[in-house]
Amino acid sequence: MYSNLKQLSLQRSSWLLLASSALVLELCALFFQHVMNLEPCVMCIYERLTMLAIVAAGLIGAIAPQNLFIRLIAFAVWAVGAVWGLMLANEHVHYQLHPSPFATCDFFPNFPTWLPLHEMVPWLFNPTGDCADIVWQFFGYSMPQWLIVCFVIYLVLFVVVAITAMLPKKSNSAIL
Repeated sequence: MYSNLKQLSLQRSSWLLLASSALVLELCALFFQHVMNLEPCVMCIYERLTMLAIVAAGLIGAIAPQNLFIRLIAFAVWAVGAVWGLMLANEHVHYQLHPSPFATCDFFPNFPTWLPLHEMVPWLFNPTGDCADIVWQFFGYSMPQWLIVCFVIYLVLFVVVAITAMLPKKSNSAIL
């Protein structure tokens, strides 16, 4: 099992599976927005960006999984996406479970002036909803609560794959 885990980061299919899983979640978000007419809030848009970071990590890793430099970049993007996404989802859940007029999310996203994504690609990045509104639930959990689950899974997978990738190969000789 150890050798199988160690090989995960060296296989293109593993990286493509990572990218595909995050892309499916991204497509689900677009389905909720454009088919079910659920309006995304600013936090939703930020969480969407972190999910895209995980897609990007998978695609970067799939470029050349045998190349250490490429893998390290992919691991870094994966870690940032998973940790940042988890932090954003936790904050979003706080807005939903403890609504307050003093602790609210922004009305407009804080993108850099040189990259106003909400103006460049409004169908993907323009927030129109309120962060405190719970507009969808599945098994009693809201969308940001499910995102916490998703980002924790991505983070656990990152830790397992990254640690096993860094550990030295096990020797085949038995110790007597």
